[in-house]
Amino acid sequence: MGCGLRAKAKLLWMLTGFTVAVLAGFSVDLLIPRAEAQERPGTSSAAVDTPASDEVLWAYQNAFRRAAQEALPVVVKIDVVDVIRRQVQPLQNPFSFFFGPRDQQQAEPVEQEFRRPGLGSGVIVRRSGDKVYVLTNEHVVGEADEITVSLHDGRQFPATKVGMDDRRDLALIVFETRDEVPIARLGDSDAVQVGDWIFAVGNPLGFESTVTSGIISAVGRRPAPGSRISGLTDFIQTDAAINQGNSGGALVNLAGEVVGINTWIASQSGGNVGLGFAIPINNAKRAIEEFINYGSVSDGWLGIRFGGALSADLSRSMGIGDRMGVLVGSVFDGSPARAGGLLPGDIIRQIDAEVIDDWNELVGIVANLEPGRTSTFRVWRNGRTLTMRVRIERRDEQQLVSLKPWPGFSVMPLTDDMRSSLGLRNEPGALVVAEVDGMGLAATAGIRVGDIIRRVGDAQVATMAEFYQALNGQSDREIAFRLARQGREFSIGLVR
Repeated sequence: MGCGLRAKAKLLWMLTGFTVAVLAGFSVDLLIPRAEAQERPGTSSAAVDTPASDEVLWAYQNAFRRAAQEALPVVVKIDVVDVIRRQVQPLQNPFSFFFGPRDQQQAEPVEQEFRRPGLGSGVIVRRSGDKVYVLTNEHVVGEADEITVSLHDGRQFPATKVGMDDRRDLALIVFETRDEVPIARLGDSDAVQVGDWIFAVGNPLGFESTVTSGIISAVGRRPAPGSRISGLTDFIQTDAAINQGNSGGALVNLAGEVVGINTWIASQSGGNVGLGFAIPINNAKRAIEEFINYGSVSDGWLGIRFGGALSADLSRSMGIGDRMGVLVGSVFDGSPARAGGLLPGDIIRQIDAEVIDDWNELVGIVANLEPGRTSTFRVWRNGRTLTMRVRIERRDEQQLVSLKPWPGFSVMPLTDDMRSSLGLRNEPGALVVAEVDGMGLAATAGIRVGDIIRRVGDAQVATMAEFYQALNGQSDREIAFRLARQGREFSIGLVR
């Protein structure tokens, strides 16, 4: 009896930190009366056992049950099959090893079909007539030739693709039925906070309709530069267990609302280590609409090239006292950036209400802006903060091939480490070409990575600020760049 009381008291102690948050949605009658919650003289808190304490425990249990009961019916299992066809050499007759081939002609290769199965999860997000739409990850359905959706109640339906976006790792599939099907309630992922209770619902390792619990560990997570993970969205991080097969499933709050689509884990073993990540559902809502209406997602397009991370050396050379924002290296002709007045050397610090910290964040914000929308940019230029209105256009990959960036290369301060890594001699100069756009005018004209910039037009340049002031201040259509390479100097002219 004593052990049971101590165990219950210990559980109550563990739950104390969460009581207020959970009970906020329940009747005031469930709160423990102040007189009963106080410790009486001569008694031990470990021996407290009141009806009110049981109500607190059951309040938690009921909240968790309701969330699971709300989420399980709207999360489906997705089985996919990739049909792969290959040319293979037919098997030889084993007796030919002893007696030789019966004919001298080599058998022709034959085509064989291989079926590669896959598994994931999805969330039922929309119904239109007999069509039921399921949101999942692009990497779940991929190039699948066959898709089968299994509902929580055991019903199965063949499904087809509606649209996919590998840049956001989102896909929408559809199946048809006249029967009643539950639809997920989509929450507000902008409202989630670190420490919130959360549930991951899916089919990990094929175990159907699995619910795991945890908290929101972090919000606004972004993949490392160069990662294969989508950079067009931020991620919600959770310690709720997520494993293979959970991809495309739901991240659910205490109200049973879907606030995220489970997408990837950080793990050295391939299994859950408490680092799971989900696409915020607010980032997927526009994708759902565009998949249904157009079959794809329209990315917003600005039309700039990255000018380099705002390191301490680069910020000092630009003459700014902080490292906030993104440096514009080049601007495409005919782009929204050019039409809106953006110039090479500008530092974009804010788009509408979104503060810009790095290049990946800027790319994600612009891509998710609705094409045709005019946004407000706050830009640092030559010691002043400017406000510009830029009308974002739809990204067109075919059009990008024909457009040229100006000037088509970026520069950086020439440090001792860079001299060593680039194998440069002790040549005078303070700026070096750090990157050249392979399709731009600079590459065609012969400017190379490692070239030292001496002059732009008639102006000698020793800092990044001087370089961009000279570049943007030239009125002539052709600008001559004085460069140094391998101990010799030469000029290259670029025409705008």
